[in-house]
Amino acid sequence: MASMHSTICFLSLFLALHFFSPSLAKISSSPDAVCNSTPYPFFCQSMLPNNQSSTIYDYTRFSIRHSLETTSNFLSLVNSYLTLPNGLSQPTIRALKDCQSLLGLNMDFLSTTIQSIDSTDTLQSSQADDTHTLLSAIITNHQTCSDGLQATTPSSSIQNNFLSPFDNGNKLYSVSLALFKYGYVPKTRKGRWLAERESMFSKNGHLGLKMSSQHRKVYESVSGRKLLQTSGGGQVKVNIMVIVNKDGSGNFTTISDAVAAAPNNTAANTGYFMIYVVGGVYEEYVSIAKNKQYLMIVGDGINKTIITGNHSVADGWTTYSSATVAVVGPRFVAINITIRNTAGAIKQQAVALRNDADLSTFYKCSFEGYQDTLYTHSLRQFYRECDIYGTVDFIFGNAAVVFQNCNVYPRLPILGQFNTITAARKDRYKPEYRYFNTELYHYSCP
Repeated sequence: MASMHSTICFLSLFLALHFFSPSLAKISSSPDAVCNSTPYPFFCQSMLPNNQSSTIYDYTRFSIRHSLETTSNFLSLVNSYLTLPNGLSQPTIRALKDCQSLLGLNMDFLSTTIQSIDSTDTLQSSQADDTHTLLSAIITNHQTCSDGLQATTPSSSIQNNFLSPFDNGNKLYSVSLALFKYGYVPKTRKGRWLAERESMFSKNGHLGLKMSSQHRKVYESVSGRKLLQTSGGGQVKVNIMVIVNKDGSGNFTTISDAVAAAPNNTAANTGYFMIYVVGGVYEEYVSIAKNKQYLMIVGDGINKTIITGNHSVADGWTTYSSATVAVVGPRFVAINITIRNTAGAIKQQAVALRNDADLSTFYKCSFEGYQDTLYTHSLRQFYRECDIYGTVDFIFGNAAVVFQNCNVYPRLPILGQFNTITAARKDRYKPEYRYFNTELYHYSCP
């Protein structure tokens, strides 16, 4: 009888947490009961304090603080290897630098999460959605770091030193995500981020840009385009505009220099820093750092403004670091640009675009490569009227991503390969969402 009673109590608690009843979720419970709702119950029980008076919110806060401390230790370990005077191969150094960036992002995401939930048991729907997204990205970043080290340091001392703590870290982040989801995330979600991305476009499908009359005059004089003729219902404010032209007639001759000149940590109400890139082939690797927020790059059109590179795994780069263009800064926008990786099918993984930018938008862009062309790595992304070319897993990653009115072109793979368009991990605790509204074409030319 006692066993049946305890079973009923556990089921009641599980249902209360799973369907998010705020009043019931505040009931104190033991770690055993809470942890059974996570993907790693035994690890969770060993990690949480054995306090019978704690609620799901208390356990969530404890787990996330523990995650921040653990991430800090991981980052210190990575930094210690990067300070070694010699003895590391170039691929290993690149994998460690990937980890340095990814773990730095995780530190930021966890700090933001703690600030959001530290003194409250309730979050607005938008806050819960944003925080859920960050905690999901932490797992992706951690796994990417681990994958890179395993690929570049087989059977090495680095691999041995990272293997066990990284496995425990993966469990810890998954437990933190599950606890947060059951405690803070409503069962019904409204898809706010997708509605926000779509609101940037006018009824006729054009992206609306609001800018000063001076900027408008400069833009139309150099591009001759009518993209800005939606200012009546425009959603995107442009504050500063610079021009990139290889012939020296603009403000900069390279895209990277223009990105470096953009202000750091731009506020939401300030408006976008817009980089207009005059048509031409730009052989450079462009990186949009996490502090380059509200940045927009506009070109002259697909196959007119082209950014191209050829880094690949076969040539010693990690998949993560092989990207021709890598974006991390939130709310990035790109329009009328082709991004290429020309390493070729034989060079294995070779990324054209890697995107880690939350609430980013790509409009009328083309992504050209072979294996692993478009790396939708993490967070929330929106693509509209874009072209995507590749051979194997050429749309991949863990982002919540929407492709609207896009064209997908499978290219001719090398002998022994076959076309695989998309690949993604699945985790029932993560807010992954991949929606395709596309045209699929068989493109047999290399």
